[in-house]
Amino acid sequence: MKKLALHWQILIGMAAGILFALLMTNFSWGNDLISDWIKPFGNIFINLLKLIAVPLILASLIKGISDLKDISKLSKMGLRTIVTYILTTIVAVSIGLAVVNVFQPGKSITQDTQKELVKNYSTDAELTRQSAQEQKERGPLQALEDLVPDNIFGAASKNSNMLQVIFFAIFFGIGMILIPEKQAKPIKDFFDGLNEVILKMIDLIMLGAPYGVFALLAALVVEAPSADLFVALLYYAACVVGGLLLMIIFYMMIVWIFTKKSPQYFLKGISPAQLLAFSTSSSAATLPVTMERVEEHLGVNRQVSSFVLPIGATINMDGTSLYQAVAAVFIAQAFGMDLDFATQLGIISTATLASIGSAAVPGAGMVMLVIVLGQAGIPEAGLALIFAVDRPLDMVRTTVNVTGDASVSMLVAKSQNKLSGPQVKNWDDEYKNRELENRNEK
Repeated sequence: MKKLALHWQILIGMAAGILFALLMTNFSWGNDLISDWIKPFGNIFINLLKLIAVPLILASLIKGISDLKDISKLSKMGLRTIVTYILTTIVAVSIGLAVVNVFQPGKSITQDTQKELVKNYSTDAELTRQSAQEQKERGPLQALEDLVPDNIFGAASKNSNMLQVIFFAIFFGIGMILIPEKQAKPIKDFFDGLNEVILKMIDLIMLGAPYGVFALLAALVVEAPSADLFVALLYYAACVVGGLLLMIIFYMMIVWIFTKKSPQYFLKGISPAQLLAFSTSSSAATLPVTMERVEEHLGVNRQVSSFVLPIGATINMDGTSLYQAVAAVFIAQAFGMDLDFATQLGIISTATLASIGSAAVPGAGMVMLVIVLGQAGIPEAGLALIFAVDRPLDMVRTTVNVTGDASVSMLVAKSQNKLSGPQVKNWDDEYKNRELENRNEK
């Protein structure tokens, strides 16, 4: 019998957790059973996600930056690529914040349910209040000062200091680029290997995702049984999907404006890669198909696509960044927190930087969300609220990631005068041409 795909396993775990909890609430001992014997496994799953955050950002970001050494040869193309990717990520996070602030899905949760959530996660709430009070007492440049750590090991010991870890990773990666390649090779090989190990660890963690979701949902039902929480989750999912659709519209508009290629042309060319991204939830796994579609159906020169797209699969996670912004504000709303403008600006910067180190594999977005929550002072335990619907949303946001990579490759190609029409207009004609070439060679 064919094994079920992971996303189906997670959906089954989610449904099973809800049904199991609803069944247990009919017994006097049911709530205690879930709290004492089921919920700990959900906490362990969240702890595993938090455990992997620091090594993931270090390994992925250092590897990504060290791989950018080709910018020295393609400085103009490299600069345009990086700047465009960063700008689209900022737009994505801004769209996410705009959508979640306008529709406020977390505000549909009643005050009684909010009090229940705060009570269940009282430790996180207290830490959040302390962090907010400390923030009020800081000077105007304290955030800039806090960006630079005085001890990388101290910074890496807390997920709330992730911007300091990101700063160190960027600084370290730049240092690797500037030293002779022969001297940098052993260090690069180490971080390449470390990155592969971390990605494999994520794979192992995600194997336990169905059981983690089962435990988290079961605990969520018995601890906050109000139906308004689940209604809010539906609103949250709708906000994420709506924001991602707006991002795809944004891509079509900028492609149309700057390259004069119609939205229909763009979508027709990239749609097979989008479907593969949706089914695999991995922009890395989709990369070969993305390159084929961009080169042969969107007219991007191979010199551009081979440079822009691999970098995009590493540092361009627009869909993930948008989701992180919506999720962070939703969790804050669910806990009755009001995020001020400065904190939301911090979410933009943190989500943008975190996306650079986000691995192009399923589940990495949830790990990176830990970074955003910790930096904004939002209770990380709120991950339990959204993980149930994360997998289907992961499929949609990966589609947006791949679409963003393709659109940026067209923009860069246009700026380099390396954008033409489709290179393969008819596969039958292409086959005949290749056959003719083979005969001539013989």
